[in-house]
Amino acid sequence: MAAQTSDGHLFLFKKLGGLFAIIAGCLLTAVGVTFESTDTTVIGILLLVLGAVLLVLKIMRRNQQPG
Repeated sequence: MAAQTSDGHLFLFKKLGGLFAIIAGCLLTAVGVTFESTDTTVIGILLLVLGAVLLVLKIMRRNQQPG
């Protein structure tokens, strides 16, 4: 069972922010590729990477052994 932490709101932000960034990144990348807009595609890819990093950080923090 997971223990309560004092920075629970930060973990919630990482999870929701990561999911939002991945969804927005997918949409922007698709729009950028469809309309051949390099700027939009790059921003979409950056959002995808940001979302993945936020989720990986959350998962790594959750899996750390106490002590």
